[in-house]
Amino acid sequence: MGIPVSLILVAVGLVLALAVHHDPNAAVNVHVVGWILFLVGLVGLLLSLLWWERWGPGYWGWSRAYGPPGGGYPARRRGYRGRRTVIEEEGPAAPPPVDPYDGPPPP
Repeated sequence: MGIPVSLILVAVGLVLALAVHHDPNAAVNVHVVGWILFLVGLVGLLLSLLWWERWGPGYWGWSRAYGPPGGGYPARRRGYRGRRTVIEEEGPAAPPPVDPYDGPPPP
């Protein structure tokens, strides 16, 4: 269950719990169904955010990525690393290719 499904369950649950008037003699209490949908949607939303890499485990520095035993990969640096200057040098320009159609027409 993702974030959109969780938000839909929360919305439908709150509408059923707070905005719908039910018959007191009904077999199913609509308010209870609304609160249950709301709680399921809320738990699904919290779990989706917890398992999301940006706010979940990856946010605090530990991740679920697999790698060689002993952590053979270099540590990822976070934050601003400063500017870097890139200098591209070009050699002398080559003469344009000779096109046979650029010459004068044959006699």
